[in-house]
Amino acid sequence: MTRKPSKTKAAPKPVEVVGQTLERALDPLASALKRAALKRAEKQAHAFEAPVATAAAKADKSAMPVSPLAVPFPRMRPIAGVQMATGRAGFYKHERDDLLVMVFPEGASAAGVFTRHGVGSAPVDWCKRHLEATKGEGARALVVNAGCANAFTGKPGADAVRRVAAGVAKRFDCRQRDVMVASTGVIGVLLDDARITNRLADIEGRLTDDGWAAAARAIMTTDTFPKGAYAEATIDGTTVRIGGICKGSGMIAPDMATMLAFVVTDAAISPGALQALVSLYTRNTFNAVTVDGDRSTNDTLLLFATGQSGAPRISRAGDKRLADFRDKLEGVLMDLAHQLVRDGEGATKFIKITVTGAETAASARRIAKSIADSPLVKTAFAGEDANWGRIVMAVGKADEPIDRDSLSVKFGDLWAAQDGLIAPSYDEAKMSAYMKRKELEVTVDVGVGRASSTVWTCDLTKRYVEINGDYRS
Repeated sequence: MTRKPSKTKAAPKPVEVVGQTLERALDPLASALKRAALKRAEKQAHAFEAPVATAAAKADKSAMPVSPLAVPFPRMRPIAGVQMATGRAGFYKHERDDLLVMVFPEGASAAGVFTRHGVGSAPVDWCKRHLEATKGEGARALVVNAGCANAFTGKPGADAVRRVAAGVAKRFDCRQRDVMVASTGVIGVLLDDARITNRLADIEGRLTDDGWAAAARAIMTTDTFPKGAYAEATIDGTTVRIGGICKGSGMIAPDMATMLAFVVTDAAISPGALQALVSLYTRNTFNAVTVDGDRSTNDTLLLFATGQSGAPRISRAGDKRLADFRDKLEGVLMDLAHQLVRDGEGATKFIKITVTGAETAASARRIAKSIADSPLVKTAFAGEDANWGRIVMAVGKADEPIDRDSLSVKFGDLWAAQDGLIAPSYDEAKMSAYMKRKELEVTVDVGVGRASSTVWTCDLTKRYVEINGDYRS
């Protein structure tokens, strides 16, 4: 069953009236600039038209083999207060949905973490600016497109985002700043916003409260399977639901945190508490995974709370009534983050790397990341070779405090090195047998302290090169 969001228009403020008047006066000029920018973008795109179509076809689930590490999409129950619909805006040449719209009720809260990339995208700039302006109060809609990142597109890209937000705001009777926008796809191509706004009427007519699987598929690029996670928690005796989707396969080394994640709960949580929670749990979930060490210009994680569960409103992240909710939220974020690694472009191994005995947790994390991002380490995993010497190399190049003569390396329960030397119990046959598993664990003790950190990664295969070599050209 679908329903149309309530239409409650706020009276325009004087400054908004002036702005609207100026916008109408400058509209002919804005339209001309938009046409010129789109013409340039179209000319650039035509130079790669056939190859892009080929790459896009490979991104289609029917054309690209599903990752051997894939997990099934979970059964996700509707979450009170959020409706969603997908559609085809045409950013891909082949037939597929590439547009997602979510609509939230009045009074919903929002929070987010974003890429720290020096070339952040226009959608990231929009969300950061308006979340700061609204303090997360009153989020009413989210619109996401795949196929065009709208990054490194300057003022024309920013204007395109504003027009998308304006179109969505007009359709769903809210302010532009209450619309969150996200994009993923090729960097350097200007977003043709008309492709989105022209689909909004159809999208509105198909809003549903049970469209999570379709939503996850619509935001995919080189992903080989849709990614979702769901949990239920109790707040003061009332059951609340938490559901989320994400996309990402390559260019995965979130630091906000191409990666997008959208999580919704029907709990009633203030924006400040919501922001504290998402900032806290991002560190050991999305910021603890890596596929290739490359951060995206568009990394975005948005968390929405609709307040429709009937549970009491919580204003502090540390409120003891949120204990179960906090655990379940972290679990959902961790599940989604792990699925990014499982769908790493060309991945055949899911690898957990834990560093212990470090001086500080930050030092342990940097060492673990050094191991997880090393091409030599990752290719050794692809070849099912327990080359612990490469791991030692990666530990040393992190330039963090270690004790060489206390350094130990373990694969699963098998010691490769102990106290700075090859382990007395090292058994090549047992190690080779272990390396054939799809899921592996490596533990490194650096012998200088008591701090630890864990990072998840995947191997680096020839398939990664094929996918990224063909992505655009």
